[in-house]
Amino acid sequence: MTEGQGIHISDSMLSSLRESLKAKMSGFRLAHTLGVEEMAARIGEIYCPEKINILRAAALLHDMTKELSPSAQREIFTKHGVEMSEDVENSPPTQHAITAALEIPVRYPDFADTEVINAVRYHTTGRVDMSLCEKIIYLSDYIDFTRTYSDCKALRDMFWSVDLKAMSERERDEHIDRVVLRSFELTIADLEENNRYVSRETIEARDSMIKKLKANR
Repeated sequence: MTEGQGIHISDSMLSSLRESLKAKMSGFRLAHTLGVEEMAARIGEIYCPEKINILRAAALLHDMTKELSPSAQREIFTKHGVEMSEDVENSPPTQHAITAALEIPVRYPDFADTEVINAVRYHTTGRVDMSLCEKIIYLSDYIDFTRTYSDCKALRDMFWSVDLKAMSERERDEHIDRVVLRSFELTIADLEENNRYVSRETIEARDSMIKKLKANR
């Protein structure tokens, strides 16, 4: 498969991918990963049913390098000739998103599709002008049912508090944007409260989403 040309992901491909990941992840990480897959599919059924398997693949792959050591993360950057920016270096929890995106074409070439790779790449920070798939994976990672933090539960309640199926497409799009914006705000507030570095990508994503929602009023 060639990145960027679009791929067909079958149910059997996803089954094989799950089995591969089961052998490489801790029980905790696997439970979260499968939870994100379930949430992404649930959201995707409403927003973009034609992309369900793209979302499932991205969800399964999003944390594939999460449990690697900091030195192993850095080795992947070096291996791919990618310089670790100061922003990324100052935000270790975001590094696995980049290394996973870099490694997908190497470890799982059958899934090396632009939508899959980008959804994995931006699932921790978000970015300006996120695609629908990127928003769904970002949000699913935050609100999957294995998440028990108060912010995660509050955001999950916020997302599912409305009848999405009764909404127009524009109303649904605005709703997911508002929930994603709230997730940026919660993330930034939590990091600042704990004196931790906030990725510039997240700050820029928040500001961009604010502008978008204001423009759509």
